[in-house]
Amino acid sequence: MKIADHCFLITGAASGLGAATASRIVAAGGQVVLADLAEAAREQAEALGEAARFCHCDITDSASVEAALDVAEQTFGAIHGVIHCAGVVSVAKLVDRDGEPAPLEGFEKTLAINLSGTFNVARLTAARMARNAAEGEDGERGIILNTASVAAFDGQVGQCAYSASKAGVAGMTLPMARELARHGIRVMAIAPGVFETPMMAGIPEPAREALCEAVPFPKRLGKPDEFARLAEHIITNSMLNGEVIRLDGSIRMG
Repeated sequence: MKIADHCFLITGAASGLGAATASRIVAAGGQVVLADLAEAAREQAEALGEAARFCHCDITDSASVEAALDVAEQTFGAIHGVIHCAGVVSVAKLVDRDGEPAPLEGFEKTLAINLSGTFNVARLTAARMARNAAEGEDGERGIILNTASVAAFDGQVGQCAYSASKAGVAGMTLPMARELARHGIRVMAIAPGVFETPMMAGIPEPAREALCEAVPFPKRLGKPDEFARLAEHIITNSMLNGEVIRLDGSIRMG
């Protein structure tokens, strides 16, 4: 699928991976709707100019997602893809140092945002894209690109909720791709390692250095534009479908 003159919904677009992907798509001639609860996404949209719009969006609320898709269709004519970067990180041991069990509410909230939210955005976007005219020799109508995590495969202590939610995102990729193939819609996922995002900004410097040291090569945190460059390639390479790609410098979390 080409990017130029095509519209993409980007969730979690206020900063980090989503913001970098929005910038790269606009630079390639595409249009974007930046969906986020944070008002910083409005500033991102304004900076990107006429090819971008902001929509205050809660990915767990169907009406909110539908409103963002309405903005895409009313402003740019159609929705051709979604890059789903919205999510939360949560840490809680199953049994804490005082012997108390982890609260169930924290686990449920993480799955509601990271997993149910991903499914919600995918189902609503797919229904819109299925109505698009088929394009190119392959008859493509759209693409869904979700964000998993290396924690889906290498979860650490305290990451039960986060790892479960991201493993669910990875697990949905192939069945979604198989189901949506008849509509000409591809489904992919990227599983980033440790990246330079606001989620990482608050960690102490010694912990940051330890994470960098754990990456075999290059020994640093990933850059948001590296995620965006992979997203751009996935969009334009029609043979990529039904797969989860690790983007992690070969890190395996201990």
